[in-house]
Amino acid sequence: MVFRDLLFDTVRTLWTNKLRTFLTMFGIAWGIISITLMVGAGEGLKVGIVKQQETFGKDIMIVFGGRTSMQAGGLRAGRDTRWTDKDHIHVQQEATACRYVVPELGDSLVVRSSYNNGSPSVNGSLPPFAEIRSLKVGEGRFYNWDDQAQGRRVAFLGTNIKKQLFASRSAVGETIHIHEIPYTVIGVLESKDQNSSYDGWDVDKVFIPFSAMMRDFPNKPPANADTIERLIVSPKSLLQHEECKSQVRRALGRIHSFDPKDEEAAPIWDTVENAKSFNLLIDSMKYFLGAVGLTSLFLGGIGIMNVMLVAVRERTREIGVRKAVGASAKSILRQFFVETMIVALLSGGVGLAIAYGLCTLVNLIPMPPFFAGLLPTWQVAVFSFVLLGTIAVLSGLYPARRAASVDPIEALRYEPGG
Repeated sequence: MVFRDLLFDTVRTLWTNKLRTFLTMFGIAWGIISITLMVGAGEGLKVGIVKQQETFGKDIMIVFGGRTSMQAGGLRAGRDTRWTDKDHIHVQQEATACRYVVPELGDSLVVRSSYNNGSPSVNGSLPPFAEIRSLKVGEGRFYNWDDQAQGRRVAFLGTNIKKQLFASRSAVGETIHIHEIPYTVIGVLESKDQNSSYDGWDVDKVFIPFSAMMRDFPNKPPANADTIERLIVSPKSLLQHEECKSQVRRALGRIHSFDPKDEEAAPIWDTVENAKSFNLLIDSMKYFLGAVGLTSLFLGGIGIMNVMLVAVRERTREIGVRKAVGASAKSILRQFFVETMIVALLSGGVGLAIAYGLCTLVNLIPMPPFFAGLLPTWQVAVFSFVLLGTIAVLSGLYPARRAASVDPIEALRYEPGG
């Protein structure tokens, strides 16, 4: 029997048993749909939350002052550790695995324009702060190194405080008074969704050069005027993340006389570690959801095997007739094997098309900020078809061999239902 005739005969047989073929194909298609949608949902959640995390800052560490818990150099434990406005210079020189080490000082101050006033957080840092903390410019510009060097009184406004102070009016070039000191607005933040913070949302803040902040709004007594609240650190790469963290603690330990192993002396909010833990959680969830879909696919494979075994039993007489007129066991095996493969691969293709269609439709709906939609990947499609092909081969092999081993004489004597 040539392949064309074999294919035609297979399609005719499947069409004759339409309901059984449909139910079998539905099981396989549902398994493919389940795997694609579930893994796509996990990937969409992962991408969405990663994007949300990057609005706060990508791969950064916030180093706060703390209290020593270990003795060091003859000094007692329990001492407060506070950073100074010069620490970042020395730490940057010693921490070669760190790309940026910048200071930050913030305070809630009265800010007024010609139209309104408020009490936002006013934060001072260095120009790289905008890159480190993902502050994208919506209008104007962020302050630069010339502004920092000359201590210029310039301000960059968060979107919410801009609306509060100026409503729908343009703010760039206008003058605001921070604690009665005039500052010129040079830029406005692009609107951002932020899922975490250590001192409030960026859209509600006013950002000014660090030099201006230290001069005009230093720490209030009893704190020393040259102390700052935190250092913002960014590694040169993720591979150097741990080295960067160790170098920062070592440098600060040398400057402030505490043991670098004393984590309580220099508490660090490590967004890199948080991201790693989150990715592990999401990947585990994806594997679980994929396993659920995989189970559905295997159940579909068992369904194919059962259906083909029933088909062998129902067509025992037909097999006997074909063998009696000269059909080889190999041709019988090939026919039933091709039937199984057609059912499995056709239903798999239909299931994959439906799954991708559903993903496209769902992604047209507005999504919450933490969810990027259903994002199936080509790896999932390839994996599904490889897995489906394996299941089809395993499901079809036993029924096909059983059909090929039928004794023609016994088959001709076979009575359906007997």
